[in-house]
Amino acid sequence: MLEAFQSHIKTRALITPTSNYLLACSGGMDSMCLGDLLLRSGINFEVAHVNFQLRGRASEEDQLFVQNWAKSNRHTFHPKLADTEKFAKQGGISIQMAAREIRYAFFEEIRAAQKLDGIILAHHEDDQLETVFLSLLRGTGIEGVYGMAERKGWLIRPLLNFSRAEIQKYMEENQLTWREDSSNEKSDYKRNNLRINGLPAIYELEPDARKNLLTSFQRLKDTGRAFGGLFETWKKTNIKEDHPYQSLPFSAIQNQPGASTLLYFWLRPFGFNSDQAHAITEALDQPKSGLIFKGSGYVLYFDREELVLAQKQKKFDPIFISENTPELVLPDGKYKLTREDYPCQLDKSPVNAQLDFSRLDFPLEVRDWQEGDKFIPLGMNSSKKISDFLIDIKVPLAKKKSIKVLLSAGEIAWVIGLRIADWGKVTPATQRILYFKKY
Repeated sequence: MLEAFQSHIKTRALITPTSNYLLACSGGMDSMCLGDLLLRSGINFEVAHVNFQLRGRASEEDQLFVQNWAKSNRHTFHPKLADTEKFAKQGGISIQMAAREIRYAFFEEIRAAQKLDGIILAHHEDDQLETVFLSLLRGTGIEGVYGMAERKGWLIRPLLNFSRAEIQKYMEENQLTWREDSSNEKSDYKRNNLRINGLPAIYELEPDARKNLLTSFQRLKDTGRAFGGLFETWKKTNIKEDHPYQSLPFSAIQNQPGASTLLYFWLRPFGFNSDQAHAITEALDQPKSGLIFKGSGYVLYFDREELVLAQKQKKFDPIFISENTPELVLPDGKYKLTREDYPCQLDKSPVNAQLDFSRLDFPLEVRDWQEGDKFIPLGMNSSKKISDFLIDIKVPLAKKKSIKVLLSAGEIAWVIGLRIADWGKVTPATQRILYFKKY
């Protein structure tokens, strides 16, 4: 196993003799095997151990065992005494989850403080199989069968290609000692139950069950990677980004094989789950404009002929503008405010606004538009509801929620970024203007 291990870490460029690492060591068979392999391979490392204080005297003996081993091999030892039960209660999480959070936070703390090149963990092939099956039991997509990565960030798992049986054989052949954790034999933990009862029963179904499972998971992993590349191409081709919005034409997803999966991979970074992706796919059979789905901080709108993704609108408190206010800061951008004598060059961009200063009653107010709001758009002689105006100029449903209006003495002077009111326009009689220019 030593030669296979050395070949593996060299071929995969996982660990190098010129670097210095942190070995996460519980004192159990797996981590003691890994520690010995690192010693015999001339790898530089320090040792970290967490005493979770869950097994009384046994936990103390585990810590002493690892400490003595580290000392005898002249490796720096980093212990942590953790009140795991208290941590779990405070966080409202399980003991197992608490232990996981404690140990990974501690390992990273030591790695960063000591400026080490990685954290080496003793997860092996059997752990990998257990992880994949637990993901399947919880309900997972193709990424759930990826399991643990050999290297992810600072975490390094060089034993994923080795079985528990190989590790035990190595330990026995080299007459190495380790600590047994009695909690590993309790089947009331889901992972333990799977390891003790579930997987052995599956392995008995076929002579090569274990080997075939590993092969299948590897093929699925390769398939997932291929899909990832194809998805990125599809996304780049079909999803339009117009900050802060993203849009996808109905035609680019309707009747598309794997539509639900494509939608899920697009939307999951924005807090949508696979069930929502499936519901969106079904709604696309007969799309209705105005239908919305909510993620975590984002909303997906069915708008005319496309899906539009936008951030949830945050509460907007009115802003008041005095005669000397230098700028207007809104969620979608900033406007520089200047006062200029007229005549001057007119800015015809609807994004900006030039208003007759003499017609304005300060302080001006900026607020969200409201149902029932009306104004007389530039060039018209009768009022129109803001809601109808936004429909007429085809403002996307997602953007409607973010539209702001500028009011003077309660009367709308500008639908910001879209159209000024006719009464506030510059005329031959205008002597001074208030100029809003976006930057």
